[in-house]
Amino acid sequence: MPDMKKQYTEKIVPALKEKLGYKNTLEIPKLTKIVISTGIGSSKERDAFTDAKEQLTAITGQQPVIVKAKKNVANFKLRVGMPVGAMITLRGNRMYEFLDRFVHTALPRVRDFRGISPKGFDGAGNYNLGLDDVSVFTEIDLDKVKYQLGINIAFVTTAKTNEDAFELLKELEMPFAS
Repeated sequence: MPDMKKQYTEKIVPALKEKLGYKNTLEIPKLTKIVISTGIGSSKERDAFTDAKEQLTAITGQQPVIVKAKKNVANFKLRVGMPVGAMITLRGNRMYEFLDRFVHTALPRVRDFRGISPKGFDGAGNYNLGLDDVSVFTEIDLDKVKYQLGINIAFVTTAKTNEDAFELLKELEMPFAS
């Protein structure tokens, strides 16, 4: 069992139950999945997609899915079915292992890091954040990187409000800016 999951079941659930005033343990918000995605664009050559796939696989330990265009956009020379990005959905133990590595090793390596913005909530208890460069992850070999890759990370929770989700992520040691 990952350390983060163990910490959630043993310490965070009782703390949130008391803090948020829930009577039933099943009402307490929990993290259901983490979605990591990147947009590569249609004009880039195939090397960008293979590079992105390798980097996302190294970060998560899971193969990404190639996302294809759903509409034609003439200004971008984009046709339906053309690859435009890659995405990975993490659940279960892999999700908690990624969260642990993200919070404890990747975020502290971000240059001039003063905490993540508390404004990334969507109103339904989910949190989104973007990273400009994946080189903050220790799994990435900087010598092999040809294309700088930015990623978006979405934390999907069962929380009904932003406040509950904020408390959950704060208890999971997410370093929010003051």
